Amino acid sequence: MLAYTAPSQSGYSISRYNILMTSYPNKGLYAITNNDDSLTNVEAVLNAGARFLQYREKQSPNLDHAKKLRSLCTTYQTRFIINDDPEFALSVKADGVHIGEDDDSYQHARDLLGDDAIIGISCYDSLDLALSAKKLGADYIALGAFFPSQTKQTTRRASIELLIKAKQQLSVPVVAIGGITTENAPPLIAAGVDYIAAINSVFGHEEPGVAAKQFTDLFK
Repeated sequence: MLAYTAPSQSGYSISRYNILMTSYPNKGLYAITNNDDSLTNVEAVLNAGARFLQYREKQSPNLDHAKKLRSLCTTYQTRFIINDDPEFALSVKADGVHIGEDDDSYQHARDLLGDDAIIGISCYDSLDLALSAKKLGADYIALGAFFPSQTKQTTRRASIELLIKAKQQLSVPVVAIGGITTENAPPLIAAGVDYIAAINSVFGHEEPGVAAKQFTDLFK
């Protein structure tokens, strides 16, 4: 697991990139919490083999809860990412932050969190955005929505063709997001996606651990 380092002003570097890429976890599930999911449910998801856990709380992030999630992720050697908020990521010593086009800039996040932080960028349905994000220094890019989503309503729809082109032209991992279930995920995996991001399909399931195991098994 990548160690968390103190904030740095040194910015993106090839050496940092090489270290990150050689130490990324295997392909698999990128689980995203649905507000303050119980620690029991989160632990079940981690135990099922989730590679990433993103804490997503749009209204009022709970610092104490996030620190407990950080601890669980350390135990299970799962990368812990904060949605949108680099300052909050710093406060809980997360492995990194995920930002979108309307969130804090990449450079702000990098300056605040340091060279070893993982910074992912949402690129939606745009290969140009993905290539620009890679040039900035993004450690992974996210494409989507691939399917209608209960979590976030959007008219921006990514395609299998876009995913294939992204995998051909990018050297960083690609995350697929948006309405993905165990039923519609296989074509994305066959197209080479590195991680499947899921919210409701995991934490909206009556047994999140079972759902997470079903996703992780798809990558075997």
